[in-house]
Amino acid sequence: MRGRIILVVQARMGSSRLPGKVLLEACGKPLLELMLERLARVRSPVLIVVATTTDGADDPIVELCRRLRTEVFRGHPADLLDRHYAAGLVFGADAVAKIPSDCPLIDPVVVDRVLERFSRGDCDYAGNLHPASFPDGNDVEVMSMAALETAWREAHLPMEREHTTPFIWERGERFRLANVVWESDGKGAPLRDFSLSHRWTLDYPEDYTFIRRVYEALYPANPEFGLWDVLDWLETEPEIAAINAAYAGVNWYRHHLHELRTVDARHTRPHPLPGGRGTESRYANDRPLSTF
Repeated sequence: MRGRIILVVQARMGSSRLPGKVLLEACGKPLLELMLERLARVRSPVLIVVATTTDGADDPIVELCRRLRTEVFRGHPADLLDRHYAAGLVFGADAVAKIPSDCPLIDPVVVDRVLERFSRGDCDYAGNLHPASFPDGNDVEVMSMAALETAWREAHLPMEREHTTPFIWERGERFRLANVVWESDGKGAPLRDFSLSHRWTLDYPEDYTFIRRVYEALYPANPEFGLWDVLDWLETEPEIAAINAAYAGVNWYRHHLHELRTVDARHTRPHPLPGGRGTESRYANDRPLSTF
């Protein structure tokens, strides 16, 4: 590993679409606690830090972290770039791994793959999002403190401050970038891409229902279930996969296509039509679940 790496889980109670989502429960535990259980199985040497805000509404997150004896940091409510950089300074990090708390099904094996790629020492930033290929909700990004500090000093667009890393991965001419794909064709391109078809992230009520059902089905018998366990189960339970399918591929990129240089309409989808009828037919040829 390249020095001290802190694994930052950004978490807050405020959410316009699903307030308090990180403390919603599955199997009798808050989703944030279940996510931290999964991250505790990461084999790479990292310090897990939950980065929440200075807002009093986020006190319950701090209380949960104290109960779990997990490191917690309180920073800027809206400037995520500042929050990650400040957490890195406080905990003496040489590098920061960023994982949002809306990924309660994240597979620690995926986290280790990205950390191992970063540890080779030939990049300033490693992630699994450019291009993305894993099911949405397995987001991992790792960057050196030097790269993070540069972004912190120079990034000025609200989008760059809110989403922490765009200043870095949009500038391949300045930073050495690396990406991990699910399976490679030998040239760095993914052989399989479930990023727009499999939604395991937490943003809408339907996402919570989906994630809760996954946990209820798999966690009691196997608390360490992984990505393939979920995929295998969903293959037999297509009605579960359909719960939040209307939101598959809906992400923050769609709001900033006019500002982003390395992301275009192929990497996002418009908000689903009213009533959950899905998106327009130009995505009709996406591979169905049964083809993985």
